[in-house]
Amino acid sequence: MAVGIKAIVTGHSRGFGEGIAAALLERDIPVLGVSRRANKTLATRHGRRLQEAQLDLTDADATTAWLQRGTLQQFVHGARTALLVNNAGLLQPIGPLQDQAAMDVWRTISVNIGAALSLSAAFVQATERCDERRILHISSGAGRKAYAGWSVYCATKAALDHHARAVALDHTPKLRVCSLAPGVIDTEMQVEIRATTSDRFPDKERFVTMKREGQLRDPVRVGEMAVELLLSDSFGSEIIAELPR
Repeated sequence: MAVGIKAIVTGHSRGFGEGIAAALLERDIPVLGVSRRANKTLATRHGRRLQEAQLDLTDADATTAWLQRGTLQQFVHGARTALLVNNAGLLQPIGPLQDQAAMDVWRTISVNIGAALSLSAAFVQATERCDERRILHISSGAGRKAYAGWSVYCATKAALDHHARAVALDHTPKLRVCSLAPGVIDTEMQVEIRATTSDRFPDKERFVTMKREGQLRDPVRVGEMAVELLLSDSFGSEIIAELPR
């Protein structure tokens, strides 16, 4: 049993976030899952090892109020090592600027950047007494390569990468950070991509082909790989990282 480790995972209710939370829980690491919806499957399987906060991270006021409530401090109390996985993310709006609804832009920025950076700051403040703290941003290849139609998604993922670089330069005591591109995973985000018209996302057919040819990565296996990295002695040696195929 991994005594002394506790983890916070955003977007744990499905997909890659569920895979990460499951891999941590299977190692007997208590998890605080933060998502709009509860994960009944994980709750049934792991009982009290999983705590859940149902929170809409697109709502800045609600997120700020939750952070001020002291839930993070209560959860990490007594942990020697604390982990934060900023996994929650949105893809929309897809398309060029003239097709982007302003509200969709704000929602994605709120989750992909605002919530991740706010949680990171609150996490470090809440874990001052821990022997070690680790922050894992879930980034994307889209943060490192531009795609037509994905200007908001690409920009927000690039922001996570650069945030990790800057945080590493701060040399905060007992803190390691990494921004990880996990590859193309078979999640509901891929369903969104395949449902998009090619005029909004010209690279759509690449992802359609990957699905048809079985090239999308399994979220459970990739979640395990991400946790293996997160718990490894080498975590943080590469600030900007990718999972191997």
